Amino acid sequence: MSARDIAPKRALGLGLKHLAYLVIAFIFVLPLWWAVVSSLRPNSAVFADIFPFTPQALLPSPLTFEAYTGVFERGFGQIIANTMLVALVTMVAGLLVNGAAGFAFAMFEFKGKKVILSAVIISFMLPFEAIALPLYTVTQQLGWLDNIAALIVPSVANGLAVFLFYQFFSQVPKDYAEAARLDGVSWLNILMRIYVPLSLPTCISAALLLFIFQWEAFLWPLLAMPSQQFKVIQVGMAAFQQQYQTIWNQLFAVSVITALIPIALLMPLQRYYVQGLAGAGIKG
Repeated sequence: MSARDIAPKRALGLGLKHLAYLVIAFIFVLPLWWAVVSSLRPNSAVFADIFPFTPQALLPSPLTFEAYTGVFERGFGQIIANTMLVALVTMVAGLLVNGAAGFAFAMFEFKGKKVILSAVIISFMLPFEAIALPLYTVTQQLGWLDNIAALIVPSVANGLAVFLFYQFFSQVPKDYAEAARLDGVSWLNILMRIYVPLSLPTCISAALLLFIFQWEAFLWPLLAMPSQQFKVIQVGMAAFQQQYQTIWNQLFAVSVITALIPIALLMPLQRYYVQGLAGAGIKG
């Protein structure tokens, strides 16, 4: 078979592959797209073109932003601000704590290291429901219920983030640290000046994980804030849905906002995120 005959077949195969990618992408994007369209319609028109289905259901017609103005008038902007505060503080504190822990596991030998490291690895495999009651009891004894500290402190230490840092730091040649120690550099400076600049993808991966864990948290904020005077976004969305369940376009608006904020954060950083996760898995 000549090269002239092979070229059209390759082009056809490539075209079919890209067509399959488009179909798969459309299937995954369609629910979010329909939510966006529904949030931009009047409440009376949300289900107008669904039964029976017409292509008009995928277009925001008539276009209106009344759903978004409505949810912010009901205080959803404050709920977003509360969640951003909790997530960002957890992210910054988590990078410090988990990065230091991963560095210690990678650099130092101490009694019980393997047991403790195994416990850390197992911790992020446990469902949160398994530790919710003991965590609630401890939080209650500390007097932190209905306090923002109850949302932040238990989420700072994260077994998956520790593992990511440990895996990365284990791959960095220890010659760097040994040479620095010979020059009298402290361990803290070694971590901050040598290892942290090298671990940018891992830092971004861990930061995004911590942020998304807090952004998606529902059960623990519901337990830790019984009075619900300080609502975060998942709890606020659930309460909004119960209170205004007939205002469908506003419910879709809340869902869109809740989904798009982490997407907007993840998209520009996805390259570093993937590098961090892939790099952490090189050495077992």
